[in-house]
Amino acid sequence: MKIYIDGKYYDERNARISVFDHGLLYGDGIFEGIRAYNGRVFKLKEHTDRLFYSAKSILLKIPMNHAEVMDAIVETCRRNRVRDGYIRLVVTRGAGTLGLNPNRCKNPSLIIIAGKIQLYPPELYQRGMEIITVPTTRNLHSALNPAIKSLNYLNNILAKIEANNAGCEEAIMLNAEGFVAECTGDNIFIVKEGHLFTPPLSAGALYGVTRRVVMDLATQSGLAVSEPNLTRYDLFNADECFLTGTAAELMPVVKIDGREIGSGKPGPVTASLVTQYHALTKASGEPIYG
Repeated sequence: MKIYIDGKYYDERNARISVFDHGLLYGDGIFEGIRAYNGRVFKLKEHTDRLFYSAKSILLKIPMNHAEVMDAIVETCRRNRVRDGYIRLVVTRGAGTLGLNPNRCKNPSLIIIAGKIQLYPPELYQRGMEIITVPTTRNLHSALNPAIKSLNYLNNILAKIEANNAGCEEAIMLNAEGFVAECTGDNIFIVKEGHLFTPPLSAGALYGVTRRVVMDLATQSGLAVSEPNLTRYDLFNADECFLTGTAAELMPVVKIDGREIGSGKPGPVTASLVTQYHALTKASGEPIYG
C-alpha cells in the first residue's frame, strides 16, 4: 500500500508522522471517509467540500486547494490499484510543541490512505441490526460542533464502547435535550406510514454525504422526507429503521432498546433505497482510470 503524506508517497511500513503532531497530541485536525466503487470515487467533490468546511470552522489552513486535494485522492487510488475501496483523508494541524497553542504548528499535514474497510459483518445487512440508546450524549454545538468532522472522536468512541459492552455493534446518541442526534458513526432514518424521517442537523446530526444521497433518492421515488426532532418513542414505533454512512452504506435496524421495529425484519422501503443506492454508486463518480 502507498500512503500519501504531504505530496510524497510512502510504503505502508515507512509512513510516519511526528510524535509532536497536534493531530496525535490533541486530536487537532479533521478527516473524511470516501468510497470508491467500480473504478470511480463516489461523491468526491461533496466530501472535499465538507473537508474544507470543517477546516474553516477550526481555522485550519489546508495546504492545497480543492482541485489539488481531489487530484491527490484520485492519484492515490490509482497507485494502489483501487476499484472498490475506502479512502481516509486526514488533515492535521501539523508538528508543534507540547503546548496547546496551534500557532506553534507551522505546516499542516495532509494524509491519504486508500484501502479497504468492512464496518459491519455482511450477514447484518441481510437480517438487520439490533442497536441501543446509550448514556453518552452528543457534543453540544457550543462545545464542539457535531458538524465538524474532527479527529477528536472520543465522544463517539465512548458511546461505541457502551454499545459494545451491551453486545451491540452500534448505538443511538441523544442530544442534551433528549432528542435523537445520530449513531456513533452513522446517521439514522425511520419510515412511518410511507414517510421518511431523519433528525435535523440542529439536533447534532453530522452533515452526512450518504444521508443527503438517500434523502434525494427517496424524494425522487415519491417519498415525503422530513427532518423533525425525533424521540426514542418515535423510533420504537417506526415501521422501518436504517442507518446511513459512507463506510456503512445503508444498514437495516430491526430492534432498538429491546423493542422490535415493524415486522422485525428489513422493510420494503429500506430494501428499495438500498437497491437504488447501489445502482447509483456503480454508475457515478470521479473516474480513477482513464
